[in-house]
Amino acid sequence: MSSRLGQMLPPAGAPRDLAMAQLANSVGDGAFVVTSALFFTRVVGLSTAEVGLGLTIAWLLGFLAGVPLGNLADRRGARGTAVLLALSTATAVASFLVVRSFAGFLAAAILYACSQTGLTAARQALLAGLVQPEQRTRIRAFLQSTVNAGLAVGALLGGIALRFDTKAAYLIVFGIDALSFLIAAALIRRVPPIATTIRTKGEPRLAVLHDRPYAVLALINAVMLLFMPLISLVGPLWIVTRTHAPSWVVASLMIVNTIGVTLFQVRIAKAVKDLRTAARSVRYAGLAMLAACAVFAITAADLGPAATAAVLVVAAALLTVGEMKLASGAWEISFGLAPADKQGQYQGFFGTGPAIARMLGPVLLTTVILGWGPIGWLVVGALFLGTSCATGPAVRWAARTRAVNEDATPSLAEENAA
Repeated sequence: MSSRLGQMLPPAGAPRDLAMAQLANSVGDGAFVVTSALFFTRVVGLSTAEVGLGLTIAWLLGFLAGVPLGNLADRRGARGTAVLLALSTATAVASFLVVRSFAGFLAAAILYACSQTGLTAARQALLAGLVQPEQRTRIRAFLQSTVNAGLAVGALLGGIALRFDTKAAYLIVFGIDALSFLIAAALIRRVPPIATTIRTKGEPRLAVLHDRPYAVLALINAVMLLFMPLISLVGPLWIVTRTHAPSWVVASLMIVNTIGVTLFQVRIAKAVKDLRTAARSVRYAGLAMLAACAVFAITAADLGPAATAAVLVVAAALLTVGEMKLASGAWEISFGLAPADKQGQYQGFFGTGPAIARMLGPVLLTTVILGWGPIGWLVVGALFLGTSCATGPAVRWAARTRAVNEDATPSLAEENAA
């Protein structure tokens, strides 16, 4: 057990501080995800329609803010930008403690979504500047393992608040969430700064918006990230409405996912060493997600509760494997194909995938899967597989353009273009 824990921890120094900052963030995020719906309706006093509308608007603006805030990290310093965005996230969460109107909620939610999206881009740029290229995916895997461990702790805290189901309990959880981002800001402040860049004359202000191959890869990643609502929303709804499984199986989806990523993400990421192996990892992710969807479809059959529960755990495990394969490949692609002096804006653009999945996934997947039944599961699985198979050609296209246009990455492009 001690050796496994050792594998989960990043090396000492700046990566360790970044990991601890993300651990603090993820504890707060885990508690936020578990309790936010009831907090906003029971404490803030909003209707479910107002909560849904507000969060949709907030994440749409967060999606649009990712690239400009990432560019700010490139130009003004990734460390300072990350610190400021961690503080603004803490401010947004603290605002939820006192707002009691839709307008106030919307303003706080917008600040929260934009700060979170920008913070992710700034942290990625900081990581890219502090870690050698060949180590980035491995360190990112360490960070992801840390994040999932923190989410589990945060979800436990949120579960305690749900158990008490009082205003005071919810306020305490949101206070912990705000505090977690203050701790993260202090930890990021300890990380060494990285060099800033200056835009040359005639260069587009947001060059990533003109990089078509990278845009295609970001879109592919966004489609693959539709697995996220499968775990958090569609899967639980399917279990409750279409299967004979006991209700506790709903929680098992998240448990299997969280434990799997925490324990095995680093090991799976070791297979990704360059763009070629990254594209292969994404393709394997598509296969695993197709298999998971097929297994979910089986649960529509007239199985007993115990058999259905076992099949659903297998489906959750396959989906988790797909998630880890996708993440490992996507990190290498997003870092490896981004110019060294524009990591912030490129990571901000690539990082819009989760926001897109949060906005479009619930409506799309509930319509297809809950509306079409087992056929819907197979259609979604085929979408994952087809999208993953497009990654290899898109990566080769992007590598060829960089071999011609960018002196900063010719060796990387030439090595993987074949």
